[in-house]
Amino acid sequence: MTQQYAISEYPNVEEVYSKLENLVSQPIRAVRREKMKEYLNYFDTKCVRSKQLTDEAKKIIPGGVQHNLAFNYPFPIAIEKAEGAHLWDADGNQYIDFLQAGGPTILGSNYAPVREKVIEMLQTCGPVTGLFHEYELKLAQLIQRFMPSIEMFRMLGSGTESVMAAIRAARTFTKKKYVIKVGGAYHGWSDSMVYGLHIPGTGRLEAKGIPRGASASTREFYPNALGALRRQLFLNRFRGGTAAVIVEPVGPESGTRPVSKDFNQKVRELCDEFGALLIFDEVVTGFRLGLGGAQGYFNVKPDLTVFGKCITGGYPMAGGVGGRRDVIGTFAAGIGGVGERAYIGGTLSANPLSCVAGYYALIEMEKTNAAAIAGKAGDRLTNGLQAIIEKYSLPFVAYNQGSIVHLETAGTMLLDFKHPLRLAKGLKPRKHMMEEMGAAYMANGLVTLAGSRMYTSMADTDEVIDDALNRFETVLKECE
Repeated sequence: MTQQYAISEYPNVEEVYSKLENLVSQPIRAVRREKMKEYLNYFDTKCVRSKQLTDEAKKIIPGGVQHNLAFNYPFPIAIEKAEGAHLWDADGNQYIDFLQAGGPTILGSNYAPVREKVIEMLQTCGPVTGLFHEYELKLAQLIQRFMPSIEMFRMLGSGTESVMAAIRAARTFTKKKYVIKVGGAYHGWSDSMVYGLHIPGTGRLEAKGIPRGASASTREFYPNALGALRRQLFLNRFRGGTAAVIVEPVGPESGTRPVSKDFNQKVRELCDEFGALLIFDEVVTGFRLGLGGAQGYFNVKPDLTVFGKCITGGYPMAGGVGGRRDVIGTFAAGIGGVGERAYIGGTLSANPLSCVAGYYALIEMEKTNAAAIAGKAGDRLTNGLQAIIEKYSLPFVAYNQGSIVHLETAGTMLLDFKHPLRLAKGLKPRKHMMEEMGAAYMANGLVTLAGSRMYTSMADTDEVIDDALNRFETVLKECE
């Protein structure tokens, strides 16, 4: 079948980095203090119930919120309703939702045709039996149809679990030791992958509570630094070999540090040369870039593909790993085995509720061409943001990979250890500016991911995007 993809034009990566370098090399341009005070007042006066709920939650829940995507400055907002392109909080305030649960709801939030199938399943089978259900097979077959590299598929409960399983399978199959990731990429919070998190070159800096040995066989290289990857692969040859290289195909943090269009192909070639497996982390890009995922868009065949929240269209217990039959075949399941297999488990993995949600979400995405529609909304949002930036002569940077839209105002995620002084001086003020921008957007009815990333969906009509652009302009024109 001919796949349609969300990216109409891949960003000029060199140009994006040049603009980002310009952004982080000059003083921050935050919202004027008086205006920021006004925005923060919105939370105190219009979000009273949210504050009551989250203040109460802080007594029993660390930080008062359990989701690492939840924006908590000045305090977390409690959401009561989600539908299509919008969210409503506990105080009845309406927001345009560009978080979209961190990316999986490409059809828009709480999409009715999928919801009805889930309710039907709950009324008959219930959420979980611990035994096989037909929809496990139907979902796996559907994924295989969209992504031919998936010769076998094993469903799990989250992206983090799926990464752990993929790495375990790679080591079992290759009998090699090291795993190499791109610095700054997020591959979940397992012991071995909380390494070089958010900022390249940081190694174990954010890895508290983890024994040193747990990440001793993890290595990182800077985004786009293919020469560094080659050196690492070469060195590893003499000390246990490289089992796998794992990448986010559009670049770390959903392309916050974008990679060049031929990057994945070059990594594929290096993996082949050094006998390492290539793992694509498609937790965000799977189905969001198109039903063929990033691998279809870039025309690169990974050995293993990791799925997360995308696999069930926003429903819980979402994850999985698929790929080569000989590699996935190392997974143990059921009774038997004498220690020669990679052990993975999960009582709630592939439960009927998650599988039926995933199956019908993908069917609906195919029927509606959701990924391409969401991509067009991303283009419209990006073009509008670029026009606003130009209008007010701001150093900010807007670019997109289809329905993944980046708006860098503080450039926090672009600091790294190549410029240690700039990192030391800029990290705290730029992080605070990011928090302030997120709060300013929210006070104007816009929910973003950390004030710097937006995911568009099929529900984002031209009217929704134009409304959003007016709200963004309200904030951006107030920057000093």
